[in-house]
Amino acid sequence: MLELEHGFRVVDVNARLDPDEQSIAARGREISPERLERELHQAGVVRAVVSPGAQRVEESYLRPNNAVARMSVDRPFLAFARINGPRDPSGRASARLRNLTSSRADHHADPGDIEQYAYDDRFHGFSLAPAVDGLPDDETLAMLEDVGLPVFVEGGQAFEPSAVAESLLGRFPVILSSFGGFPLDRGLMDEAIDLLDDHDDLYLDTSFVRYRSVLERALLEHPDRVLFGSGAPETHPNVGVMEILTLDVSEDALAKAFSKNAARVIEALGPGER
Repeated sequence: MLELEHGFRVVDVNARLDPDEQSIAARGREISPERLERELHQAGVVRAVVSPGAQRVEESYLRPNNAVARMSVDRPFLAFARINGPRDPSGRASARLRNLTSSRADHHADPGDIEQYAYDDRFHGFSLAPAVDGLPDDETLAMLEDVGLPVFVEGGQAFEPSAVAESLLGRFPVILSSFGGFPLDRGLMDEAIDLLDDHDDLYLDTSFVRYRSVLERALLEHPDRVLFGSGAPETHPNVGVMEILTLDVSEDALAKAFSKNAARVIEALGPGER
């Protein structure tokens, strides 16, 4: 694809970096760090948050997290440590009962892991996909609250905005993927935008939000809470950038979505950082 020409500084809060053949096989999309960097450059993206794709059940994320951090060195990537947990996020009554007696297994993230990642300067936050990896237990969530780093959360039909509000909001900064409505659930996207009125620590990422009116509503009503995310490599970063560029909003709102808002949430994405 051709390189986009625009006058904005763009950072991306949602990209995936698969560290090995196992992860690539699980996700079905092979892309090397070099290719991801090239595609980001084509879209005019200067820095991107990256985390590993899903691992097999009962496997720790320690190894892929360290691999992603290693591959981010001397590249325009910021590594977020992916974490998991023993709790069922579905919200069903049966799940609530199971969660009362659930306990961490060896492969689940624990408070010590959170502390170690938080004070390792290779990592700048955390990534959580509850529908795939489960929710952390109370002790681990408490440590996330203590360290205060942003947590990127994969929301959607399997982990709705109401569940995010109930289990995570009010404890640490949350960047909710795809306006909380993946895949293309406009009702959930509107619900996530409504949550911005009452939760100052909630931010929405634009990946896979294909409704222009939804994007424009969020940028007009909450211009400081929308962060650009491409969803690479499942989609080329050019696609997401073009969708934002064509919105009927002010240049100031575009600049905030493309980089200024993200720099407030993730300090290392600021213009003065590498």
